[in-house]
Amino acid sequence: MPAEIRKVARVILLDPDDRILLMHGYEPDNPDITWWFTPGGGLEGDETREEAALRELAEETGITDVELGPVLWQRICSFPFDGRRWDQDEWYYLARTPQTDTDLSGLTGLEQRSVSGLRWWTYSELSVARETVYPTRLAGLLRTLLDEGPPRTPVVLAPEIA
Repeated sequence: MPAEIRKVARVILLDPDDRILLMHGYEPDNPDITWWFTPGGGLEGDETREEAALRELAEETGITDVELGPVLWQRICSFPFDGRRWDQDEWYYLARTPQTDTDLSGLTGLEQRSVSGLRWWTYSELSVARETVYPTRLAGLLRTLLDEGPPRTPVVLAPEIA
């Protein structure tokens, strides 16, 4: 890992039916390479991870009626995207919302070139998905969360290096 690691806040957003909201992304130069991922992104300026989580959620999904909960998971990841390597320290926050309508109008330029939409997933749908989902093992992590509630302290997930 390089010295410069991007601090990222991600959101595990659940609706009243315990569905999780995921974004459908793709490589800007190759739309055939696709995956699903949680809303969130890098911290800007001196904002906290909590502030970044709520800002990113509003920008990427249009959802602002949110109760932000604890940090569930933490992971280090590194992956190629849009012609460069991204090295990230990601914290995943639990959040709940009654608001299920989404709006993509707040996406950044890069996001407009790499996000094709949003979808609410049930655990059952996610558990049988054949598409790539990040973080890996998200279905199992979601099942544990729904069955046991948030962990007392954040769970450190295995690093993902692509």
